[in-house]
Order: sequence, then C-alpha cells, then structure tokens
Amino acid sequence: MRLLAAVGILAASCCAQDREAPPPLGTPKAFALPAGDTFTLKNGMKVTLAQYGSVPLVSIRADIAFGKANESADQVWLSTVTLKLMQEGTETMSAAQVANEAARMGGQLQTGPGTDQSTVSIDVLGEFAVDAVKLIADVLQHPKLPESELERVRNDALRQLAVQLATPQAQASQAFTAQMFPGHPYGRMFPTESQLKAYGIGDIRKLYAENIGAQRTHLYVVGRFDPAVRKAIEAAFEGWPAGPAVKRTPPAPVAKGQLVLLDRPDAVQSTMRIGLPISVKPGDPDYLPMQVTNTLLGGSFTSRITNNIREQKGYTYSPFSQVTNRYRTSYWQESADVTTKVTADSIHEILFEIDRLRKDPPDAKELKGVQNYMGGIFVLQNTSNQGIIGQLSFIDLHGLKDDFLKTYVQKVNAVTRQDVQRITETYLNPARMTYVVVGDKGKIEESLKPYPPK
Repeated sequence: MRLLAAVGILAASCCAQDREAPPPLGTPKAFALPAGDTFTLKNGMKVTLAQYGSVPLVSIRADIAFGKANESADQVWLSTVTLKLMQEGTETMSAAQVANEAARMGGQLQTGPGTDQSTVSIDVLGEFAVDAVKLIADVLQHPKLPESELERVRNDALRQLAVQLATPQAQASQAFTAQMFPGHPYGRMFPTESQLKAYGIGDIRKLYAENIGAQRTHLYVVGRFDPAVRKAIEAAFEGWPAGPAVKRTPPAPVAKGQLVLLDRPDAVQSTMRIGLPISVKPGDPDYLPMQVTNTLLGGSFTSRITNNIREQKGYTYSPFSQVTNRYRTSYWQESADVTTKVTADSIHEILFEIDRLRKDPPDAKELKGVQNYMGGIFVLQNTSNQGIIGQLSFIDLHGLKDDFLKTYVQKVNAVTRQDVQRITETYLNPARMTYVVVGDKGKIEESLKPYPPK
C-alpha cells in the first residue's frame, strides 16, 4: 500500500494541471548498485552475486537466453509449453516434491517464458540460499519433461490462448506486431489452436536440448545470504555441459504508414494500437531522452495524451504509451480503448499532441515534473531483490555499460526542452505509423480514411 501511495503522489506531480498542486518533490538521489561479484564458470555460465538489504531474504533467478525469439514459424508458444513442463519434476524429484522443497524454504519455484529470454526463479529465506541453488540447478539441468503431464499443460495453454484471442486487445496487439516485424518471431504473438495441439513430447525435448545450457544461462543471487553460496553454485553447475551458444537474430522492422481495420460487429468500443519501430535502443544517446519524451507525451497518468482524451474529453479510461525494448530494437506504441463514435476523433487528438510536441518544446515546469516522476519511479523499482535482478538483467541483455544505472537519474535530469522536441520530430512521424483498430467496421471505416496522414 505504501508503494502504491508513493507512485500516486509521484504521478500526480508529473505534469501541471488545473488542480491543487501537491507538495514539491525533492530531487531523487542517484542510484548506486549494491556491491557485487560477477564471474563465469568453466562451462560458460555467468553468475552474479550481490548482498543487498537488511531483511534475511534472497532471490535467485536464472536467465536463459532462449524464448519466443528462438521459435520458428511452426513453433509458436512451444517455448512456453516447454518452460511450463519444466516445473513438472526432475529425474530424481516429482513435481510435488519440487513444490514441497521450495515451500520448506519459504518460497515457490517458478518458470517464466519470455521473448528474448526466459527465467527459473525462487525467493526464499536467506538461510536456505544454498538449498535453493541446488533446487534450481536440478530443474534447469535435469527436467523430467514428463509426457504424462503434457496434455494437461497443453490444455492450460489452449484455454489461455482462447481467452486472449477473444479480447480485442490481443487481436490488436497481434496485428500491430505482425505488421512491424513480418517474418520474425517478434511478429508472431499467438499460435493457432491446431498448431498448439500438434506439439508432441519429442518436439519439447528437442527444443530443450537445442536451446538450454550453461552458455545461455546467467544466474543472479541478490539479498542476504551466506558467502558459501558461491561454492554451492560451482558444485551444482560446473558439471553442466556448455550446450548451445547464444543465438539471437535481430529483426528488420517495417515503419510505413498503414491502417489495419479488424471488424468487430456491434462493438461499443474501438481498440487502438498506434506506433512504429524507432531506431533507438538501450544505450544509445537518444534512449533516455526518448523515455522522457514518451513519459511526457503518453507514458504517465498525467501525460499530455491522457489529459487530452481521458481527462478533458472523456473518450477513454486508460490510454497509455510506451517504448518496448527488444534485443537490438525498440518500438513506440500508444494504446487506447475508446468509445466507437469517437474513434477517429481520438486518433485526431493523439496526433494533435504529437504534432504539438514536434513543433514546440514543453515548458520547463512540465519537463521538471516528468523528470522527478521518472527519477522517483526508478528509485522505487530498485527497492527489492527482484527489482535489482531486473535491472542487472536489463544491462546484461542489452550490453550496457556498468554506469548505466548509476547515471540514470543524472542523465534523465539532463534532458532539455529542445531534446524532447527533437526526439518527437525525429522519431515520431505519424505518416510512418501503423494504425490498428479493432471495432465496428460499418460505423468507423469511413471516418478512418484520413489515416495515416499523408
């Protein structure tokens, strides 16, 4: 509750509005990473240890350079099924025994399928750090991948697929990414039902063997733990074969003005995704100025687009823009669910705010509010073991310099009014954006003819 309250106070101060002003925020302090130790085992597996906090808890997470980005067109969600099946026991322990062992340590072992990388993680009491390392090592290296559990895991995935594809939000996101990343795994969000049903245990075991191994794994241990954890890691993991080398294939994203209209007869709302790939990736000089620009434009509760189409006009409840980072590429996207009759009007206002920022820089007070908001959120994100691991993982995935986190607040505060205008003008060109709208085609098609603008 305290965290939510703090976020609310920060959000309320982000941009100037016609309401009673909250007390001024102090300038967020620069972030300092806890002292850590990073080393590489003989088999190529990387390890990072960091003592952090005063509570006797420890978070252990293995990041595997493997996920949806490694799937071919006939393997969509195969990595998801594989990661879920890895929780169903090891060569020496049943699924129930794995769960009970994790519970004994005060935690729950989880696998997390992802896009560029996937995870196996657990949070436990600090005194059980060594035992938790051994458990993760067993699950990673010796998963049983039992055929007897495949049907249940697959049925869970089929139910999840059906639920997601029934929503206009999933339909819009799938169409949006498919247009930006044609022929690349980034553009394939969902499998077909028949495709998912066709996966056999042989496909899963083959995918595991070809994609999971020591060279593709980075183990993070953050919290309060006995230094003996290092020896436990060496003993548990040094015998793991190196396995496949890391393999990543960055996409060639497409940025061209286009409208994709998906019919949803009698829909009372239109679901929109508007955006484009941007040639700014983490570590680039324009990366943090792009983040500041996005936050001011549509990436916070009191941003310009939100204030326009939510607060002033009531077209929508929760519009939001974001910069999504993938390996060596990024894209900007505005998302909104708007009342059907104001579909075109909403797009008009979104582009109005983009155009306004392309022409005129924000005033100093508005920019300072955004910078304080971002600095505060950054500090809040780094107050937990998992938060620290998330930041370390971000640096490793994107090959950033060691000082990225230490200088984050400083560099955010160094962004100028002119930088924001330049970023908007350089990267957010409405004529090159993809406009995906899921709604009642008969009621909105004519009004959408002006988009994308010429």
